[in-house]
Amino acid sequence: MAEELAREAGALALSMREGLGPVEAKSPIDFCTEADRAVERMIRRRVAEAFGDAVIGEEDGGEAAENVWVLDPIDGTANYIHGGPRWCISLAFMRAGRVEIGVIYQPREGRLFSAQRGKGAFLNGAPLKVSHLAHGAAPLVEVGWSERRGIEEFGRFIQALTAQGYEFRRHGSGALGLADVAAGLNDAYVELHINAWDVLAGLLLVTEAGGVVNDFLADDGLSKGNLVLAATPEIGEVLAGLLGTRLTAG
Repeated sequence: MAEELAREAGALALSMREGLGPVEAKSPIDFCTEADRAVERMIRRRVAEAFGDAVIGEEDGGEAAENVWVLDPIDGTANYIHGGPRWCISLAFMRAGRVEIGVIYQPREGRLFSAQRGKGAFLNGAPLKVSHLAHGAAPLVEVGWSERRGIEEFGRFIQALTAQGYEFRRHGSGALGLADVAAGLNDAYVELHINAWDVLAGLLLVTEAGGVVNDFLADDGLSKGNLVLAATPEIGEVLAGLLGTRLTAG
């Protein structure tokens, strides 16, 4: 159901890309389009019809419940607006405060990432594993930036990364950054503050692919957001030390 829903949502977003209407700037780096709203409404309707579960979404909010779906209708909206491929639908299902299912779908590239707790992580049906630094190059960390943390704090972290000998990149979608960690295409993803709908699916992907993560849901991360760290195990403790956080079993 989650995979089907993500594909349906992706098809809707793709169909709305041409002739896109006015863009709402929620902040200087956070945008919303009519496609974001339409995709979220569609997912809410389908979840209500199939399960009657609660939904927490980026555009219309929501409240936690025993069974709740947490979604970002389009993660990477700025990329979507500019016509680039790096945007996705992120969908997570939680039961009793724990993420059980995570799906991330990147429509432009046809990449469907999926994970179920205890059953592994997959890309278009093929099993995933984190890099374990098997490439032999310097570790590559994708970083996101949130205006909830000052540019000075972000800059200090980048300096600490480079002092450690790590490479860094920023591509504008936290969900896809996490998915790429699970696929071994990045060695870590870090953002100093990010919302739950951006990361819950991706964090499950990473842990099911053998990676390590911080306890994002601590301190009411579901409703308030939090620092996120996900990494191949070989550099997890180093990054946790730089960030002042702790790793969890997932």
